Amino acid sequence: MELERHAYDVVVVGAGGAGLRAAIAAHEAGARTAVVCKSLLGKAHTVMAEGGIAAAMGNAWPEDGWRVHFRDTMRGGKMLNHWRMAQIHAQEAPDRVRELEDWGALFDRTPDGLISQRDFGGHRYARLAHVGDRTGLELIRTLQQRTVALGVDVFMECTVTRLLTDADGVTGAFGYWRESGRFVAWEAPSVVLATGGIGKAWKVTSNSWEYTGDGHSLALHAGAGLVNMEFVQFHPTGMVWPPSVRGILVTESVRGDGGVLRNSAGNRFMFDYIPDFFRKETAETEDEADRWYEDKKNNRRPPELLPRDEVARAINSEVKAGRGSPHGGVFLDIASRRPAEYVRRRLPSMYHQFKELADVDITAEAMEVGPTCHYVMGGVEVDPDTAAASVPGLFAAGEVAGGMHGSNRLGGNSLSDLLVFGRRAGAAAAEHAAKRAGVVALAEEALADAARAALAPFEREGGENPYTVQSELQQTMHDLVGIIRTRAEVEQALGRIAALRERVAAVSVEGHRQYNPGWHLALDLPHLLLVSECVARAALEREESRGGHTRDDFPAADPEWGRTNLVCTRTADGAVTVARQPLPQMPPELAEVFEEQS
Repeated sequence: MELERHAYDVVVVGAGGAGLRAAIAAHEAGARTAVVCKSLLGKAHTVMAEGGIAAAMGNAWPEDGWRVHFRDTMRGGKMLNHWRMAQIHAQEAPDRVRELEDWGALFDRTPDGLISQRDFGGHRYARLAHVGDRTGLELIRTLQQRTVALGVDVFMECTVTRLLTDADGVTGAFGYWRESGRFVAWEAPSVVLATGGIGKAWKVTSNSWEYTGDGHSLALHAGAGLVNMEFVQFHPTGMVWPPSVRGILVTESVRGDGGVLRNSAGNRFMFDYIPDFFRKETAETEDEADRWYEDKKNNRRPPELLPRDEVARAINSEVKAGRGSPHGGVFLDIASRRPAEYVRRRLPSMYHQFKELADVDITAEAMEVGPTCHYVMGGVEVDPDTAAASVPGLFAAGEVAGGMHGSNRLGGNSLSDLLVFGRRAGAAAAEHAAKRAGVVALAEEALADAARAALAPFEREGGENPYTVQSELQQTMHDLVGIIRTRAEVEQALGRIAALRERVAAVSVEGHRQYNPGWHLALDLPHLLLVSECVARAALEREESRGGHTRDDFPAADPEWGRTNLVCTRTADGAVTVARQPLPQMPPELAEVFEEQS
């Protein structure tokens, strides 16, 4: 077998914000570090994060601080977050933003020259550090520049298909070059997963092609557990027209800067959907909501800035009631609320996106938007302080890691999350690698088995086209495991997933290994099926509605479930099992934060 081999201390799988921040931390800790990414460096999904980085820096409101940010994060996640992760995140986010500035990030500024911070749904104060509506792009540019300057090796357009382990933990990874199809292996005592999410399992998604659940699946196969997989966030505002761009994200910044949601009758319907949990701090009349933009300290927030799960369900309800826009969404209107120059300055990417893709001038007319699969709160169960999984030598950060966001993620928390825990994962991975230096080796039998599995689609004849199978999986998840779920529908989805698994095992591809998209998808499909099954099984088990998980047959939140996590693991025969696990107990001094804020 022709095989390219490399040896490192730390291998980071994924080159988004979490992966690059982990690689920088590992390198600075003295580890020989490599980054492996499916796409080109700089094209990670992080660039699509437009609104800003949530960090309680106090630049807009001196009253803001980590305790308020912690409280907002926990409440946004409906108290199912791992309290320690939420605490670390809130405490360290401001330093990570200032660090980016030190490395050359060009943030928008206040009149006093401080980093500007904008409003976002679920946050008590304006705390999102931003660069117009291109914050993710600036974050990646800055981290990429530093990664390259430090001399970290980067393997671009290279896919990892298997993590390699022995009795003592991780020994490395196996994969292939996407262009040539040649196999490559990395010997390393530490691997950091930073592979992002699972959105390509759904028909309508804001996620790019890379988000096929690789990291979640690789971790499961290696023996780690996945927590909170039932919680999938459907961002309330994705483009709905034309069909070719359906699902592309419309940043929450539009609502943070004054945009409002209207139904087909022109009504601001969000006033009808304010949950009791947020009623004390949410405006209940249009006049009261409008005054908030003029006097934020003394007026309650507009309902368009409720957490994403609440807004997505409200939009879904309006469309189901027949009050949607012509193409199956609702209207997002900033044109009547802000001057054209303001919109073009504050939201340049959104202006360009709608003008070029939908021939809509958002300074003159409303946008048609609707929910789109955007983010998975569930992921690899990790230690809060080190981002270490249960498998020695395996670490995870960013969207592929679970626990930080509970049942629902607040906008802007994803970028600070990947900075905070990317750094911690990289540092801990380097420390672990130093302890295992010189004692790991790649087993030849394991390498040969990984190669056979990768080539199997070429050996089969007359099998199905992988694109057909993926399309049916996406339709299944869209129809049966979407925003609103029922027992009967989820059970039906599990039946379809079981049938699809048999079909995936028989998928065949033609041609050569040189850049062959059909082969690439054939290797991605088992990952997609596995994470889809985890979502469906956890959704079936959790008999309540909370955050990003809504059961129509159990519409209320259950206090008992509010103290319980679900963890998915994989048995030796490949079956997915779901176990209940008590939520970690928050210490009294942190519980007092909620009394202070109430």
